[in-house]
Amino acid sequence: MPKLKTKKTLKKRVKITKTGKLVTKQIRTGHLKRKWSASKKSRKLKPQTIDNSGHKKIIKNLLAKEGKGVK
Repeated sequence: MPKLKTKKTLKKRVKITKTGKLVTKQIRTGHLKRKWSASKKSRKLKPQTIDNSGHKKIIKNLLAKEGKGVK
């Protein structure tokens, strides 16, 4: 079976922390934020963790080499 290649687009969007958590940027934060309240803007700036164990397993497979630390 051939070696799995790392999905470079996913590697740019997902960070694996030292403890093995997956962290991503929140969605819908690109533009048209004028109508948002200041509190909503600050909440959306915080990174979001991926808690779903099924998604973690899929992302680990897609990251191949970089995804070894995912628990």
